Amino acid sequence: MSKMCEICGKKPMVGNYVSHAHNVNKRKFNPNLQRVRAVIENGSIKKISVCANCIKSGAVVKAP
Repeated sequence: MSKMCEICGKKPMVGNYVSHAHNVNKRKFNPNLQRVRAVIENGSIKKISVCANCIKSGAVVKAP
């Protein structure tokens, strides 16, 4: 399972850890993915990985 939202396509991003002395090391920002039972296009219910932002905005319809 890839670390990608199935609704908006949000993926891990790269950045830096920056210390007080400005030492820089690479790091990764992962999206906040949740496995939810959702109603998809044709009305069927399927488990999908979606980010918390899509759940909050109502982009995904949770199954009853």
